[in-house]
Amino acid sequence: MNKKFIIATLAAFVVWMGGSYLIHGMLLMAEYTANAALYRAVEDQGRFMPYLIGAHVVMSAAFVAIYRRGIEPRPWLGQGIRYGALVALFMPIPWYTIYYAIMPLPGMMVVKQIAFDSILCLILGATVAAVYKNGQNA
Repeated sequence: MNKKFIIATLAAFVVWMGGSYLIHGMLLMAEYTANAALYRAVEDQGRFMPYLIGAHVVMSAAFVAIYRRGIEPRPWLGQGIRYGALVALFMPIPWYTIYYAIMPLPGMMVVKQIAFDSILCLILGATVAAVYKNGQNA
């Protein structure tokens, strides 16, 4: 672990938490409220916040660790977008599709979750690539 890794992980964490709040706490709030019976009660959610934060710390560190192992001598923004797209294929697209298969979620809500979180993955990839833009993982 080095300074650049820590900075990139912190940047990813801030962007991920902020983006998730925008997506799930604002843009999709009406859909979640309309389907409240499928989720934890609002009064229960606060006590699970440490799990949410911890999960985002772990995901951010893993996101950065994987990115820095695959840096190529190519333009950083393209690498970041490509990486974000691959992560979207690995994370939000199958996750929400699986949730849709096992939970009675509205299809349009799942489409929005996939679209918004996939865009967030592209932004995350660009963010981490910007930290590593000199092409070195040190």
